[in-house]
Amino acid sequence: MLILVKSKIDKDTLIKVAEDFGGYVKVVVDLRQEILVAGGRLHADAEQLLLKEAGSKQEDLWGGGLDLETQEVDFDSMINLRPSQGNPSREVLSPDIRKKIEKIVRRLLT
Repeated sequence: MLILVKSKIDKDTLIKVAEDFGGYVKVVVDLRQEILVAGGRLHADAEQLLLKEAGSKQEDLWGGGLDLETQEVDFDSMINLRPSQGNPSREVLSPDIRKKIEKIVRRLLT
């Protein structure tokens, strides 16, 4: 289940989205529009949804996830491999980008 999230979602919807990974939600965040897609098995699917349905731009999209039990946000995804944007890792390396991702995830999902 993939869901485009533009405003805070309710707890029941969040739990349903987390069913694919037993309480963990994959997310792809659009930093410019401050929206995200939650759920699914692959970050690439969420990325494509944002590109096609929300008019997002590739350079604004970053992947990670939210553990519903611990409320920990992570910043790890294959879509984050971007040497041309100074991120040669699956992990988001920029502290500023990490802060923006976490702020959007917490506002929309917690």
